[in-house]
Amino acid sequence: MRLTIRTNLALRTLMYCGVHGDRVVRTQEIAEACNASGNHLAQVIHTLGQLGFVCTERGRRGGVRLGRAMDDIGIGNVLRAFETDVPFAECFSADNSCPLTPACRLRPAIAAAVEAFYAAFDDLTLEDLVEGNEGLATILAHDSAQSVRKAPLCSAAG
Repeated sequence: MRLTIRTNLALRTLMYCGVHGDRVVRTQEIAEACNASGNHLAQVIHTLGQLGFVCTERGRRGGVRLGRAMDDIGIGNVLRAFETDVPFAECFSADNSCPLTPACRLRPAIAAAVEAFYAAFDDLTLEDLVEGNEGLATILAHDSAQSVRKAPLCSAAG
């Protein structure tokens, strides 16, 4: 199993925002720290925002910040949100044309394996990945002189 680039960028973005949880961060600084295309990252951030994982703020002082507390962002939920649109095998897609499907015994095993993969992440939160992880904090450090501004988590209306 391999995570899509979008899922990888979503996780990197959440970790970056978690490390910098006390401020709004710019998309460009996330892109630089995570070796990502700014345009591709913007699409991922848009999806993260629609899902409520982050809040985005437009304008000169705008940027991205966590939309929930880190202990409320389940990694299994993030993976499911980004990966479920990508069928693991042809027989899971809407346009399945595999002639073996009616008699295939592999499909249920694949389905169980994929669910076990996601389940392995269900008890893992963003907080588990970020809190006390000095190595991650060092890698994702950013010059505080360029910080946009301090900000709390998004409000319910946010």
